[in-house]
Amino acid sequence: MRRTDTEGHGPVRYGPPLPDDGLPVLPELCAVLAAAAGLGGAEPVGGGQHLLEAACGYWDRRSLETAPEQVTAGPGAPSLLLALTAALGGDVLVPRPCAAWWAPYARLLGRPAFHVATPAECGGVPDPYALLETVRRVREEGGDPRLLVLSVADDPTGTVAPPEVVHEAVEAAAGEGLHLVSDETWRDTLHDPAATVLLSPAEMLPARVVVVTDLAGALLPPGWPAAVARFPAGPDGAALHARVLDVLTALGARVAGPVAAAAAYALGEPEPVTERVTAAVRLHARVAAELHSAVVGAGALARPPQAGRHLYADLGPLRAALSARGVGDAQELEDFLSARLGMSAPGGQRFGDDLAALRVRLATGPVLGGTAEERAQSLDSPVPLELPHAQAALTRVTTVLDELRDDARRREPPR
Repeated sequence: MRRTDTEGHGPVRYGPPLPDDGLPVLPELCAVLAAAAGLGGAEPVGGGQHLLEAACGYWDRRSLETAPEQVTAGPGAPSLLLALTAALGGDVLVPRPCAAWWAPYARLLGRPAFHVATPAECGGVPDPYALLETVRRVREEGGDPRLLVLSVADDPTGTVAPPEVVHEAVEAAAGEGLHLVSDETWRDTLHDPAATVLLSPAEMLPARVVVVTDLAGALLPPGWPAAVARFPAGPDGAALHARVLDVLTALGARVAGPVAAAAAYALGEPEPVTERVTAAVRLHARVAAELHSAVVGAGALARPPQAGRHLYADLGPLRAALSARGVGDAQELEDFLSARLGMSAPGGQRFGDDLAALRVRLATGPVLGGTAEERAQSLDSPVPLELPHAQAALTRVTTVLDELRDDARRREPPR
């Protein structure tokens, strides 16, 4: 009997990591969308030429030379990952933890999704030795692993994989004949770009890596679904591209014309877009650093966040205090913290992690405010963390965690 990974617990929204900051939409994007409102469903499956060329320019500026025939677009990353999984066939491997929406699309196709442990340095990329062992085990049990999904700028952990770690994982995957999908949605949200090196797997293994970028993750607002995928050059990449287009055609998965126009504009990275991205990244980085301080200050564990809008916290050191409050696993921790913090704190089980581990993902977005006015203030303020709503949110986090720390210390056995 084939082994599969542990299913998640509780209701999960299976979808890409849409922005949860609620920041005001750029007027320029609204203008482009409005001007294209009459396009309706004119965008062809896979994207029109204007969108494809804009995606090429985007990747060219990131040292990934790309031609339009290597690109396809879809209404969000899920449709692209579903099409890629269907086109490649076989079983899927993902890191543990990983984005909550990756594994369900394999299961939707009746494919097992096997989770692989990540190294100590980061999330998003599998430990190479764990990857080799998982591939061996799956094949011994009659499986057919073909696809590895990874992310060098990771959701949920907010970390960036060092180039040497990426290189080792890519080499291991290549040695086993795996195809790779690199989710690079968050690559442009580095908290400290000058001190962080991000290397795409497509730069290391260009013949077997498809890069997927969900534009609603960083460049477009939520509710404007668009994503692009970059395929390898050459006959094999062209064949995979054609199969993916067949699946997208069968699904009727095309980007709406107005959204495609806005996506092409954003991918061109005009000054208003780059300024907004820079400002948003700076804002989320400051909040993430404060959340990290609160977590480690309470004696819990978390890797320092380096990208994106999330922090992955391990409250295992506070287990005694949590147990006294009826919290014994990640689902119960999610329920407890979501109620006490006044914001969603999804447990690690939603990201393929062990249910027994007391891990949660904390988001920076809720700290920015609960209304459009508060979020606009956060974006415009030179001291956003001193705003009343931000201070109140951070104080709640610190207070709850410090209470758990103090209680855990009282429960320690005398030495």
